[in-house]
Amino acid sequence: MGGEKIIYGICVTAQEVDFIKRLIEENPHDSRRQLSYKLCDAWHWIQPNGARRDMVCRSFLLALERKGYIRLPEKRFTPHNPLALRRPPERIEVDQSPVRASLWELLPLQVDLVRRTPREPLYNSLLAQHHYLGYCHPIGEQLKYLVSWGERPIACMGWSSAVRHLGCRDTFIGWTAEVRKRNLALVGYQTRFLILPWVEVKNLASYLLALIARRVSADWKGLYNHPVYLLETFIDPDRYAGTCYRAANWIPLGITTGRGKNDKTHKPNRSRKAVWCYPVHRNFRLLMQHG
Repeated sequence: MGGEKIIYGICVTAQEVDFIKRLIEENPHDSRRQLSYKLCDAWHWIQPNGARRDMVCRSFLLALERKGYIRLPEKRFTPHNPLALRRPPERIEVDQSPVRASLWELLPLQVDLVRRTPREPLYNSLLAQHHYLGYCHPIGEQLKYLVSWGERPIACMGWSSAVRHLGCRDTFIGWTAEVRKRNLALVGYQTRFLILPWVEVKNLASYLLALIARRVSADWKGLYNHPVYLLETFIDPDRYAGTCYRAANWIPLGITTGRGKNDKTHKPNRSRKAVWCYPVHRNFRLLMQHG
């Protein structure tokens, strides 16, 4: 291997490949996972929450093997993949009698972070039943909020790890590709926003967008040991004009290309979406460019 190569999006030198070869030779009884752990420790591949970047590291090692640079030990077993057999959320029935009132009549509302709590199944069920996109299990870091009026749920809002490549957002931030790879975790992606269909309360959507935006960063840090400085979401322009986002001071950035993250044809293969963002911190560009 001569010079530097880009393997699995990672710049690797011949010296680093030699280091990995020695690591494998010096630990002949280690499994692939154990080798991944040791490489993460040696190269300080650690997530903001302190966990090793094991999945990234193992994918990187597999990519090196496919290209013939290293030879990994034989796979000892194939772990169970819970995503392959994931069942749809269990249907949970709630009171669907109409809620028609002014916003001030409903206040104060209860906003609960329900990720990893007994109320998470209710959140999942409501999205599966009533969001036009249904429920999709988020990937990576994630927050789930359930908004209630007294005992009655009235809205849900979900967040997950940010989209990897997004041209208009990256231009708005002004970061380089290398900085984006390093600091992408500082962006939070709103995956779902649902006000239940029997709830008719003027200005509720913009109120909740503003209310939850003020606490997302602190909640993210509490769960994952790092804040977020920018929020982003996609809106289907054929369905929504983004009025509530504009009222909550979100910023329209542009329209997606419609090509998806793994596109190799450079042609649209899905519907195009409007991109909106919300800076959580006034100095978000400085913070996101330096981490």
